[in-house]
Amino acid sequence: MNSAQHSHGGVDESIKRTKILLLGTRRSGKTSILQVLFKDLPPKQTFYLEPTMRVTRHAFDTIIPLEIWDCPGNVTADTLGSPLSDFATIIFVIDIRDLYQQPVAKLVEFVVAAFQVNPTVDFEVFVHKAEKLQEDDKYENFRQVHERVIDRLADEWPEFEQVPLNFHLTSVYDHTLQDAFSRVIHKVIDSLPYLEGLLNVFCSNTSCPKAFLFDIRSKLYIATDASPVDQATHNLCCDYLQMLNSFGPLYKSNATSNPRTAIFSPAQATAPDESSSTPTTISSSSLPSSPPKPVVFPSAAASLTPSQPGTTLTYHLITPHLALLALLPTTIYEMRRGLVEWNVVWFREGVREIWEVEKERSVTDPITT
Repeated sequence: MNSAQHSHGGVDESIKRTKILLLGTRRSGKTSILQVLFKDLPPKQTFYLEPTMRVTRHAFDTIIPLEIWDCPGNVTADTLGSPLSDFATIIFVIDIRDLYQQPVAKLVEFVVAAFQVNPTVDFEVFVHKAEKLQEDDKYENFRQVHERVIDRLADEWPEFEQVPLNFHLTSVYDHTLQDAFSRVIHKVIDSLPYLEGLLNVFCSNTSCPKAFLFDIRSKLYIATDASPVDQATHNLCCDYLQMLNSFGPLYKSNATSNPRTAIFSPAQATAPDESSSTPTTISSSSLPSSPPKPVVFPSAAASLTPSQPGTTLTYHLITPHLALLALLPTTIYEMRRGLVEWNVVWFREGVREIWEVEKERSVTDPITT
């Protein structure tokens, strides 16, 4: 059996990662999705990307470690090089302007093959490059893709009603891609209910109407509170996070003068062995070193209506990869800021505990591998 060539892309084999398979026909936009989300590639530069010629594995570390497989357009279930049962989620990308017969046939082929070996797999369909069409045509083509896939499944597989297919309209030129990929990741995070519970408590204690836990680099929201996600609010948070990512490196924190914004870890000094009779020689390397660099948790805030009291968008770093973005009434933020920051501290502690547990779970036991 011929197997596809693989490129590991620097994936650490000692870490057990949740695998996501990215499929689609040639030039459907699979590699563009990964490059825009995880490599900060400007959307206008995706036009110059070369077609994927072999299976490429991309590591992505957030609250859990992920491994995303980017596949060429001609890959099949037999040439993939790994059984479909190894993947928790399969994403199939369809160009919204494409002739639907070939991609729909390929999608149905993988749906049937995947559900025969793993009935619990999550299957997501990204109807991509939506920016190429006008608003009315966009939704009409999206409806046609959905109907053709369901009709083809009914012809090929009578039990198609048991297949939970989820369709998303996406584009690299807006935040629909981040929203769709965020919803995909939610389904593979076992600790998601605990993260949502922490966000619900934070919102209740601070009168916050909406809060997100964002991955900083990819701008994917890992969790949110129980209130519905408003597209305008999500877009606002993504734009604010992108602005902070762009301008944040230009500033240097002076946190050492303010102990409330830093956490100092005690110095780890090694005591000499008292049972040894050999005199100790003091060298320059054994002299007291400078205090350890503090761990800083940056924060920021922006008023959405500066002319009158309204809403303030706040940012608080939670872990090296995650940040809390919350919408707060400006009066609450200005008059009860101490209460807000106190709740942020407890929220940070809860998320970091979950993060540490997920890190321990992902480390593969070398004896069993």
